[in-house]
Amino acid sequence: MAQASVTRSRSEILVNDFVRSVYNWMAVGLCLTGAVAFYVSSSEAMMRFIFGNSMVFIVLILAELGLVFAISGMINKMSAGTATSLFVLYSALNGVTLSFIFLAYTSTSIASTFFICGGTFVACSIYGWTTKKDLTSMGGFLTMGLIGIIIASLVNMFIRSSAMNMIISYIGVIVFVGLTAYDTQKLKNMAMTQPAGADGAVVRKGAILGALSLYLDFINLFLMLLRIFGQGRD
Repeated sequence: MAQASVTRSRSEILVNDFVRSVYNWMAVGLCLTGAVAFYVSSSEAMMRFIFGNSMVFIVLILAELGLVFAISGMINKMSAGTATSLFVLYSALNGVTLSFIFLAYTSTSIASTFFICGGTFVACSIYGWTTKKDLTSMGGFLTMGLIGIIIASLVNMFIRSSAMNMIISYIGVIVFVGLTAYDTQKLKNMAMTQPAGADGAVVRKGAILGALSLYLDFINLFLMLLRIFGQGRD
């Protein structure tokens, strides 16, 4: 009994440390994104360079996509330091491309939407962590919804329909609320199945991968909510 209790206690410590590391890195990513976005938005020259030249913006978007695919698909082939550096670089680049929100929306609406997003994210994470229901089947459905949102957004870039934009935003909120719960449950399973003697570098890479998933859920949920609740500048 005593041995079993000690083993369970060590397991709980490992799980708690892993989860704490994931959310710490996610917080680092979000803070860096926000700081870079605010800094870039305060520079007229930088804003003109980034958004005044479509090629520069496209290159930045492609670089971000490349970093996401590299971290997600090749993390087992890279060192923990490289994975961490790529995550930090991605967070900074995302801040550059998201800097437009400080010019498109009022600071008050950005702040209020951020807190709404934060509360929603926490609630969904708690549900994903505590629910006894297996959310695996829901993952495929949500992925299809995400693909649909991407396609609809690309189409709307050409037809520029405000009605479609709002429909995409509401559907996007539903999709990313579900993905937050789904990814949190995946994180829980990852934390509970890691071996007791796992190498520190392996644990760090797992934490970075988990942080990236939750970071993307938070950022996209925030952007969808901002479309709905954000108040544009006059």
